[in-house]
Amino acid sequence: MGKERPTEDRHIPVLRDRCLALLAPAIETAGDHAVVADATLGMGGHSEALLERFPKLHLVGIDRDRQALQLAAERLSAYENRTDLVHAVYDEIPAVLEDLGIPQVHGVLFDLGVSSLQLDERERGFAYSFDAPLDMRMDTSTGQTAAEVVNTYPENELLRIIRTWGEEKFAGRIASAIVGARREKPFATTGELVDAIRSVVPAGAARTGGHPAKRTFQALRIEVNEELTVLTRAIPSAIDVLAVQGRVVAMSYHSLEDKIVKAAFAAGTRSSAPPGFPVELEEHKPYLSALTRGTEAPTDQEIADNPRAASAKLRAVERTRPSTRDRNAR
Repeated sequence: MGKERPTEDRHIPVLRDRCLALLAPAIETAGDHAVVADATLGMGGHSEALLERFPKLHLVGIDRDRQALQLAAERLSAYENRTDLVHAVYDEIPAVLEDLGIPQVHGVLFDLGVSSLQLDERERGFAYSFDAPLDMRMDTSTGQTAAEVVNTYPENELLRIIRTWGEEKFAGRIASAIVGARREKPFATTGELVDAIRSVVPAGAARTGGHPAKRTFQALRIEVNEELTVLTRAIPSAIDVLAVQGRVVAMSYHSLEDKIVKAAFAAGTRSSAPPGFPVELEEHKPYLSALTRGTEAPTDQEIADNPRAASAKLRAVERTRPSTRDRNAR
């Protein structure tokens, strides 16, 4: 069974070498005082590579998934004197660092979306490929489940979620099918939901768009975990705790995530001076510099080794000066 396999065999870090290369200058500049926050620790693959390559680095690992934290702790046990692993959501980076007495970091890494662990553990209900309880919570100790969403949300709300978060063109049909089916029997498993979706999505759509439930499952997962709302707060929070010459590296897996990352990075890489302002004051100057042109993608070999990496989009920025709105400016 999956849970019996070693953690390193269950998780192949996406774009690992590129992430390390982007973070390396900031870590090397900070020297013995370098701190990196892995905001989405998962099973610790990226963190393990960072700790192995940089023997003076201190790493703060954050994850909302208690099972992932436990597995990462086992994987990183050889580095326990250089790690702080914290159960938190990644928009809570400033509070986590404050609790640890760490004023700023020199790198922040985001590997967004659902993790390999969550997809592989059947009882978590993230995958549409096998029947399981309809849960989808990244933190199973709190919050509503996907079953509660599909069984209680009004049809118009289900339509909005599936259309917006899932970018599903058959959202209306699917929302209607869910509401009709739950009148007969509340949804309890992923298989029951897949059957309802299949009943209204044309068979031909799967030939070009993949599994008919793919986008609906994405939408429900985002809704259950408030992923995009959290991400909208998390990227600015990461930038706020970043030392000058520090770097943020973010990998997203669908357009909605990437749009949020792009907007937050763009806000710091352009002048905030009003149009036509005769002199650009210091507080209006950009405080970020882009390290990637647009997005970077995995190589063909990386995708062959880890098919889940195929949709990854990487962006990175460097802090060039303090911002007037954060702690580095005080």
